[in-house]
Amino acid sequence: MAKLYSEKKVNKMSPKKETINFLLNYSRALRIRTYKNIQFENILN
Repeated sequence: MAKLYSEKKVNKMSPKKETINFLLNYSRALRIRTYKNIQFENILN
């Protein structure tokens, strides 16, 4: 019984390469500008 609780099951989850590329491209295209205490978010596509 004690042996069952001491075993660690590690599920190594890693994102797909396409997901990482999508997030990086989105963050590169996102521009946030502040003008007179107002923030403008622009996505440059």
